[in-house]
Amino acid sequence: MNKVFVQVDSRRLESGDVVPLSIAWEDGRVWNIDRVLHSCSSLDGEFEGIRYTVIIGSAEKYIYRVGHAWYVMA
Repeated sequence: MNKVFVQVDSRRLESGDVVPLSIAWEDGRVWNIDRVLHSCSSLDGEFEGIRYTVIIGSAEKYIYRVGHAWYVMA
């Protein structure tokens, strides 16, 4: 699988946590994130950065954040 960098609109909470709100694909398509189920870092090096488990429509998906960059696995 390859990393595909995407534009993510997000909000930073007072606690410092980052909450993704929507994902914009390079071709202009935008998906609203209905809910964030979970976020975590990899303890075994399976992925880089923070993985967010999100609900988009009725689908459960992963998006990843490394610093200020966001990506999905394609």
